[in-house]
Amino acid sequence: MTLTAQHLSEQQKTALITRLQALADDEIILAQRDSEWTGHAPILEEDIALANIAQDEIGHALMYLELRAALDGSNPDHLTYFRGPREYTNVQLVELPRGDWAFTMLRQYLYDAYEALYLDALRASTYAPLAEVAQKAVREEKFHLQHTALWVERLGLGTEESSRRMQDALNTLWLYTEQLFTRTQDEDALITAGITPDPATVKARWEGLVRAHLERCQLQVPTVSPLRLSRDQHREDLIYLLTEMQSTAREFPDAQVW
Repeated sequence: MTLTAQHLSEQQKTALITRLQALADDEIILAQRDSEWTGHAPILEEDIALANIAQDEIGHALMYLELRAALDGSNPDHLTYFRGPREYTNVQLVELPRGDWAFTMLRQYLYDAYEALYLDALRASTYAPLAEVAQKAVREEKFHLQHTALWVERLGLGTEESSRRMQDALNTLWLYTEQLFTRTQDEDALITAGITPDPATVKARWEGLVRAHLERCQLQVPTVSPLRLSRDQHREDLIYLLTEMQSTAREFPDAQVW
């Protein structure tokens, strides 16, 4: 059965709003971290490429926020620029400081693999507006994944120094990956109705894909268990990120034209 907003129960609508906001928040915060490399990437071509990836992530966030707006009349700009860190529901993986180039590329790869597989599953959503958005975004996300997978290979199999940096990044980032697959509040109702995929199913595909690539790149997946965090747990880093990202909008809250 294909669903529209009129078919959703109040419980499903509330749960879907929560999931859409979580998806959008991941994209917004990761895009902000990526944008910190603008003018600072190792080579000009990658400076442009990462800036484009950041723009794509913002575009995906806007699609999710517009879906939310259709359900509750919320304002995407207000949600982005006038919420504090306690109200954001992104995973900690994306709010970690940018680190070096190896750290940024590996984080982007781990996230791109998750997002590409999540969107791929989301194309089968019974909620028609969400399936349409996933169909549009998944092609871009697969390009991101190809790009960052090549960087992981290039650095993992590169010099002794690049391999060491990549392994150091993996040792840190792996701890934060579990949070990507944590269910949001009342998401069981969405999964049962086929509106969103089961995160456990996405995780199984993600682990198979990611572990195989990391091993090909001669990187060792840590044996320690990833951190189990909820989406309302954040690091102090998020405070500073939001302060910078929201500064202009908060200084000129009534601005309509820039």
